[in-house]
Amino acid sequence: MSQILAARGALPEHRYAQEELTEAFADLIVTGDGLDRGLLRRFHANAGVSTRHTAYPIERYGELDGFTDANTLFISAAVELGAEALTDALKAAGLTPHDVDLVVCTTITGLAVPSLEARIAAVVGLRPDVKRVPIVGLGCVAGAAGIARVHDYLRGHRDGVAVLLSVELCSLTVQRGDTSVANLVASGLFGDGAGAVVCVGDEHPSAGPLAGRPRVLDSRSRLYPETERAMGWDVGSTGLRIVLGAEVPDLVRSYVRDDVDGFLADHDLTRDDIDWWVCHPGGPKVLEAMQDALEVDHEALGVTWDSLDRIGNLSSASVLHVLADTLADRTPEPGTYGITMAMGPGFCAELVLMRA
Repeated sequence: MSQILAARGALPEHRYAQEELTEAFADLIVTGDGLDRGLLRRFHANAGVSTRHTAYPIERYGELDGFTDANTLFISAAVELGAEALTDALKAAGLTPHDVDLVVCTTITGLAVPSLEARIAAVVGLRPDVKRVPIVGLGCVAGAAGIARVHDYLRGHRDGVAVLLSVELCSLTVQRGDTSVANLVASGLFGDGAGAVVCVGDEHPSAGPLAGRPRVLDSRSRLYPETERAMGWDVGSTGLRIVLGAEVPDLVRSYVRDDVDGFLADHDLTRDDIDWWVCHPGGPKVLEAMQDALEVDHEALGVTWDSLDRIGNLSSASVLHVLADTLADRTPEPGTYGITMAMGPGFCAELVLMRA
């Protein structure tokens, strides 16, 4: 087993009500008649989001000159926000950057070579021999998948320290003049933020029973056939153009229940044994589908619904914020089981079984 010592989220300082962002993005997206502007407002009003954070002041977005400009701003803000999340998580864990043996870094909203964790290493003071695993392409599922891959590493390095870092600046991917339904929906759903999780192997001196520090028991990945166009990016001259299919909630209803039940059965558990659910806030329709699939009520995913309302969908960083909120505000009772799960491009899912 591995153990989570700390999970922390970081958000940019610029915070806006949904209505403010709707009008700001309307000026960028809608270039035709008022029908599209009205449609944008309806999509944003139904996103389940009250406020979101952006990496830059909203007036800055109208000044962006294409993908090169947006990506340059992405790197600058992502390094700063990622360093904040990583530093806060290590402090909460009682560790220093020098203690870190492995850093896994996920992002899908910008491109950086050297990768983000290499740039952040110099800022926070990671060791020169730190192992780095940058992950690009997993999208929303990467938060849960990142925890799983950290756990895999620590099973073979039982006295080690591994951290997961996620940085997503979704606001910089909104496509100008694109009135597709996917772009209209995405511009009202996604926000900016970062998250970090610090884990240790079960032979590390910091490992041991303590409230709010669950152990990771196992994980499972699922890749669904013929679903490549359900979610992702089309990469072109204007940058990252979102692919977001209407079939996503149906895919959740079709697959999640059997996947969860099969995973739990391998540990002689059922859904009735799960006391806390840490789910990615994919949006209202996705969360409703998740509740149907898991046969749970709104309250079971209450932390996820609250995160969606306060900060929107942060892609891979979102489930890390939900995990941090769960451990801080609803500290699981010792001995109880929890599931962290997310879905993303592929179309795919990642399940992580934990015990408090």
